[in-house]
Amino acid sequence: MTLALNDAQRAAVEHPGGPLLVLAGAGSGKTRVLTARIAHLIKHRGVRPERIFAVTFTNKAAGEMRGRVATLLGAEPTGLWIGTFHSLDARLLRREAPLLGFGPNYTIYDEDDSQALIKRLLEARGHSPKVYPPRAVHSLISGAKNRMVTPDGFAADADSPLAQVTAEIYRALAAALQQANAMDFDDLLLHPLTLFAQHPERLAYWRRRFDHVLVDEFQDTNVAQYQLVKSLAAEHKNFCVVGDDDQAIYGWRGADVRHMLAFQDDFPGTTLVKLEQNYRSTQVILDLANAVIAENAGRLGKTLFTAKKGGERAIVLTAADERDEAQWLATELARLAADTDIPYEGMAILYRTNAQSRPLEEAFRFRGIPYRIVGAVSFYERREVKDLLAYLRIIANPADDEAFLRVVNVPRRGIGDASLQLLGQHGTRWAQPLLETARNAERIPELRPNVRDAFRGVAVLVDRLRQAAGAADPAMVLEQVLAVTGGDRPRAHRGRGRMGRGAGCDRGRRRGGGGGGRGWWRNCARALPHAGGVAHAHRRGRGGPRGHADDDAHGEGARVGGGGAGGARGRIISARAVGGAAGRVGRGTPVVLRGSHARARTVVSLLGADALSRWAPRARRAVPFPRSAAPGCRGGAQHHAVLGSSPGARPRRPAHAALPRGRRAGRGCVAGPAAVREG
Repeated sequence: MTLALNDAQRAAVEHPGGPLLVLAGAGSGKTRVLTARIAHLIKHRGVRPERIFAVTFTNKAAGEMRGRVATLLGAEPTGLWIGTFHSLDARLLRREAPLLGFGPNYTIYDEDDSQALIKRLLEARGHSPKVYPPRAVHSLISGAKNRMVTPDGFAADADSPLAQVTAEIYRALAAALQQANAMDFDDLLLHPLTLFAQHPERLAYWRRRFDHVLVDEFQDTNVAQYQLVKSLAAEHKNFCVVGDDDQAIYGWRGADVRHMLAFQDDFPGTTLVKLEQNYRSTQVILDLANAVIAENAGRLGKTLFTAKKGGERAIVLTAADERDEAQWLATELARLAADTDIPYEGMAILYRTNAQSRPLEEAFRFRGIPYRIVGAVSFYERREVKDLLAYLRIIANPADDEAFLRVVNVPRRGIGDASLQLLGQHGTRWAQPLLETARNAERIPELRPNVRDAFRGVAVLVDRLRQAAGAADPAMVLEQVLAVTGGDRPRAHRGRGRMGRGAGCDRGRRRGGGGGGRGWWRNCARALPHAGGVAHAHRRGRGGPRGHADDDAHGEGARVGGGGAGGARGRIISARAVGGAAGRVGRGTPVVLRGSHARARTVVSLLGADALSRWAPRARRAVPFPRSAAPGCRGGAQHHAVLGSSPGARPRRPAHAALPRGRRAGRGCVAGPAAVREG
């Protein structure tokens, strides 16, 4: 199969070798170029698939790239290293972990596991988790790791009580993780660099192992990620990076766009290819997007264009506050419903923070406008699925203390926090994992006899399950674990449209139902740590701890919902298919979409209706709704609601200005054109 490519795309795909920087504007065919280059290297340049290291930021993007390469080649390329930074690093570390003092069956801790471990470390050192929240401590440690700051370096700059306690926990964390034969999500990025520094011969091996290194979404790499790929490509310099410096939005989580801006200095002789033709939006949208983006400081520079003509003009709204903004939106939607044939279910509002839903809901209720708040919850975040995975994790890795703490009371065994604290203290004193300590619970006189029996019962159960895992097929082991946890019992649904506990476990059972034979458990054990990472990857860099959508699309994905730190509002479903669950909203009901940082960035940069229509084909009109309105166009372009105008529509007040096509906008005053449009 061959792809139709424009001249710039073809130049990037057929680049003969050496460092290559592809500056790809949104909607310019970035993924097409990256996958076509991989296929070109294999098919026309004779590069063996296992000698290609291609990395991106989400499992979904990696799966899409792998599928496209297979389509272009006519078959799945065997041995191709393509995946996220974390998955490829984990794959590398499976082979090298013993050199770092870990077993090959190490567990990967997700955010919940890491915070639980930090809580135990705080309590063991006499620090109150209420005064020093584990989540805050974990955030500081994660940020330090992403910047490659050592515990000593962090301690030297600790200038607050929280930072000083965090420094203490940071020092203790590495030993605690190693004792549990576990790595946290950030360790997956750091440990390969530690390996290369301590064992130069392994760095030389991995440099020889790959002939080509390719990186997607390069503008979002952090220090550790860039050091890894830079190290691998340092000798052959066949280093292709693709990204857009104008879409660098993850600086708050450690990403550094300066890697992209300085790439040509780091690799002299770099070939620069600009993908500027946009295939997603009309020229009206791009003219306004170019005007806004031109105000960015420190950029390589490009100008997007398209063959699409026409498009509606934009309305820029400067509201007094969030309630004034919500009232104007409600009035506009009511007017559209009355004056046109567009039903409410064909209208959508995209907003960025959970706090914005309240004024919108109040305005809609006051006017009697029906609405739905939509979003999604990851399958792996369900309590019953995490319980099941914890059992499988401790079967694979008996030293996994966080898995033990999750399963010890599943089902309930009457073991309280005080008993677990005693067990942890003796485990630390004896330098044993919690499971082994529980096996010797009779040596802890402070425990009540029934609690000692309960601890020994957990150890016996895990031993029995581990023994069964060596001989049974995957489905049988899952059945045994489900029987233990009670996941195989029917549960009444707590609400129409919600999946009950039993249904979630049934999905888990079906996922593990095949693939028996010798060695299956070894493969399963290696895959298990990534299951927690799936949910973690969804959360990472995408907003608050709740109300997460089932979305992997890095930098473009629609993450919508009405949940948040204050609790969920309404049932959360996937936004990616407002034609699926969200599309089943009854006629006459608009869909209110909560945008992630990434989603809103796409809407603001390319002014959303065209982009949104890819995920919400049934939404005929869309309203990108950024964080807050700022009087007088203060606070940046992303702070203003944008509505496309209907033919003949007039602004409600002078502050609602339509910007003529091609006119440059003042900084912070235009978020985009034609965001409400027929589609």
